This record gives sequence, C-alpha cells and structure tokens, in this order.
Amino acid sequence: MALPDRDLQAAIAATRFGLGGRPGEIAEARRDAQGFLRAQLGAPASGPERALPLDRTRALKAFREAQTAFQAANRRQSSEAQALRPQLNAQRQALRKEIEADIVQRAIQGATTESAFAERWALFWANHFTVGAGNFVRTATIGPFETTAIRPHVFGAFTDLLVAAETHPAMLLYLDQNGSVGPTSPLAQRMADRRAPRQVGLNENLAREILELHTVGVNGGYTQADVTEFARALTGITFRGLNTAPEEMGQSHFRTIAHEPGPRTVLGVRYEVEGEAQSVAILRDLAARPETARFISRKIARHFVADDPPPALVARLEQAWLKSDGALDQVAAALISAPESWAPEAKKFKTPYEFLISSWRATDTAPRAHNELAMLSAMGQRPFYAPSPEGWPEEEAAWATPDGIIKRLVWTESFAPKAVRNRDPSDLAAQALGVRLSPLTAKAIARAESRDEGLALLLMSPEFQRR
Repeated sequence: MALPDRDLQAAIAATRFGLGGRPGEIAEARRDAQGFLRAQLGAPASGPERALPLDRTRALKAFREAQTAFQAANRRQSSEAQALRPQLNAQRQALRKEIEADIVQRAIQGATTESAFAERWALFWANHFTVGAGNFVRTATIGPFETTAIRPHVFGAFTDLLVAAETHPAMLLYLDQNGSVGPTSPLAQRMADRRAPRQVGLNENLAREILELHTVGVNGGYTQADVTEFARALTGITFRGLNTAPEEMGQSHFRTIAHEPGPRTVLGVRYEVEGEAQSVAILRDLAARPETARFISRKIARHFVADDPPPALVARLEQAWLKSDGALDQVAAALISAPESWAPEAKKFKTPYEFLISSWRATDTAPRAHNELAMLSAMGQRPFYAPSPEGWPEEEAAWATPDGIIKRLVWTESFAPKAVRNRDPSDLAAQALGVRLSPLTAKAIARAESRDEGLALLLMSPEFQRR
C-alpha cells in the first residue's frame, strides 16, 4: 500500500494522529509527516507513582470531615446541623473547584499542545484504563490518576503502565478493591472469631476488569476460576485512608493481614510467591501474554484508523508489541510507519470531546473556565463520567446520532462568533484541514454571509467531523 502524497500525509498527521490542525501545524508536518509524529514519542518515567497528591488528599479529608459532622448532627436531629451546613457546602465547593480545574487543564492541554499525537496517545490509554466517576470523592481522584499513573508511562513498558494503573488508589477505589478480603486471611479469621457484625469477603471487580478489559480481553482464554484466583492474589492491595498521618494519606499500601495466603494458579501458571509479589507477578505475566498484545493492538488500530480496522495494521502492531516486549514507544512507532494508518479516507467520527478540542485548535483558542465544557454533558460525554469500566465508546453509531449532531450545531452557533474574531474563516479552514478541505465546503465557507457563519460551516462540515 503506497503512502499518500506529502500534502495529504501532513493533513492526516494533524487530523487523524493528532487532535485537529492548529494554524501552522499542517505546514510544519508537511516537511516530514512521519518524522513530525515520531518526534513526539516521549521518554518513559522511571517508575510508577501510586499515590494521590497530598493537596488532593487534604481537600478530600476536609470534605469528608465536614460531611461526617453534618450527617452525625442530622441523625441526632440537632440544631447544630444547620450551623454545620455552610462549612460542608464550602468544603464541597472547594473540592468541586479542584475537579473542575483538572477537567479544564486537560482540555487546555489538548487545545494548545504542539504534541497532539502524544496527547491523543495518552488519552487513548486513559480511556483504556478508565476510572469513571460514581460519586464526588471518586471523581476527585481521576485527574491525579491520569497525571501520575497514566501519562508518565504511555511511551514506556506496558508492564509498568499496567502495574501503575491497577495499583493506583483511584483504580482501587473505583473497583471497590479496598473491601476485598481473602476468605481465609488473618483479617477474615479475626473478624469471624469476634463475630463481627460487618461482613468481609472477596471482591472480584478488579481481577475481572484487568482480564476482560485491560489485558487479554474477553476472548483471552480465561475462566471464572481464573478470575477468582486472581482476585485472591490481589487481596491486600489497598491504599492509606484519610484517617492516617497526613504524609501517608492516599499512598498505595499492601495490607498483609487481608491477603489470601497460599499459591495461586491463573491461566495455567502456578504462582508460589505470596504477598504483594504474587499479584505483581501475575500482572507482569498478563502484560507479556500474546493475547494481550492482540487485544490491545486491535483497540489501538480501532481508535486511530477505523471502527473495523485493517487486519494487516492490527498484525503490524501486534508484531511490534511482541518483538519489543510491550515497549509502547515502539508500538506507537509501528502505528506511525504502517501504510494502513495513512489511508486517505477518514473513517473515524469524532467524539464530542474530540470535536470541541479540534474546534479550539482550529481557531487557536482554548477554554478558560469549566462552563465552557458544559455542553459535553448534553452531547453525552461529561468529562470524568465514563459510563462503565469499558470507557467511552469508539463506534460512530454512538456519536453520529440526530440529537448528537443538533447539539454540536447548537454549540457551534454559540462558539463561532466568539472564536472567529476578525479572521478569515477560509484561511482557518485551510489551516485546520489542509487538502482534506473539500472544494464544496471551501466554496460554502467563502460564500458565507458572515465570518461566524463561515466558521460554523467549517466546524459542522463532514470533513471536520471526521478524522
């Protein structure tokens, strides 16, 4: 398969591999589109960071303390509850501002970065290891999770990324791992001896999602017995709560007393080591399995190229994965060099988030406040609220709905007058899409009655909506 000409390669580099062309970006990529992308492959971090930042744990602690005091006063039907309500509201608002700042900062990064391929690559992995919201406290962990567990490792070894993601407090909280206790562990025995009213037991959520969604995939050959055995191995992996010393809050921690003793067998491999080393050994073996390479290679190809990706592309990525032992910079390089990645036809329909980010990039603007991302909720992609552990859907059918298109149009009509300013929308269109701008769309923009109408025509055009 021959690569397209230089002009089309430059446009594809910005719009398919990246997050949409910014003024000057396609011109820069035109010199060497593949080299432009390869230059964005960053160095991996030295080791996994498995903790929540101290400032975030302090905000969480202040909110929890205010919430607990208010609820206790409420249960007592005490008049003190009304006096405590303003304090609770203030702590809730402070934590909400931190969450909103996480969301805005990520959007600004996408809108302004000169390394948009690296940013899209990081967003892919953040969605692969989704930590969705579910309550206020969980949502507050998502920004730090992406910053400390995901982004530093997306060009390193998949093994390191996997361990960092699965043992980070945000993932443990999301999948209820903190409450998982080995059935014959010392903690379970102690509680049984004391006839404690609180029941403890095994939670299989984390084990199941690692196997089904993060490594070998649903067709990866594992059984329910493997899930249960893996869940037993994972017992004890937890993090320090908000009642510990300030310097320890939010730190990943192995609780030996909750760990299920004994060897484990997962996917036919027997693990004699015990304690934390047991779960880490299983994670490392899962990262190295060919089923994992195949499953995730297809996800990468589907994200970047087509909902039904070319088998030859999947095979190239899988080969690069296995040859490099899961070195993600080498997998990214294989994606860049594969001729199937450069097919001229744009087959991916942008998610709402991608649509907004590419609109800001096309106009060389960026959001300044959280309310500028509010329309994402109406479009069905509320930031940090993925609908399930599978993350946000990739398929065109999920986003190219009549209601979804109308919501994009409504947002565009509000955005265009503020973003276009006194600039020529025809020039913005040429810089955003390059040769992917069709003559028909170019003519419509040029004939528009106003600049803002011309920009709106660009943003709602078929070639802008796709990548």
